[in-house]
Amino acid sequence: MANFLVAGPIAVPFLQDKGGRTITDENIDNFWEVNKKFRTRRGCYVFGIRAGKGYTPGYVGKATKSLKQEVFAHHKLTRYHQFLARYAKGTPVVFFVLAPSQRGKPNVSQIKHVEKYLIDLGITANAGLLNVKDTNPPDWGIQGVVRGGKGKTSTGTKDFRTMMGIT
Repeated sequence: MANFLVAGPIAVPFLQDKGGRTITDENIDNFWEVNKKFRTRRGCYVFGIRAGKGYTPGYVGKATKSLKQEVFAHHKLTRYHQFLARYAKGTPVVFFVLAPSQRGKPNVSQIKHVEKYLIDLGITANAGLLNVKDTNPPDWGIQGVVRGGKGKTSTGTKDFRTMMGIT
């Protein structure tokens, strides 16, 4: 079993100007200079915003070549800018979900499965997730566990969540 590791949240530098916020080439260079240890890693990433006491996911991606090649690619930046335009306040952040380090080819299949799972979680947390692919939210929920609406959680449901390792 491959154990992916979470790194983050890592603040994403940005330029604040009269018209809003943007992520510049200089911001990207600074980001990778500070976070050198992640440049060649593979796995998935979640771009989001930290505001108040929580986080909101905005985009989920995968990096089968390297995080540096994928995270701030042009088509990803357009999504990030669209996401930033929705929030007047908050700090842009990224979480990395790092695939196990190994020699040779990455296990692309595992990375794709993790990305799909993260998209499902992201849509549950934010129906406005900006991913295009794999974004049909599941048409089911479990009351008090996942996508089950609001309301008081029963003792049985709490026990079930404990048993299943869901916090």
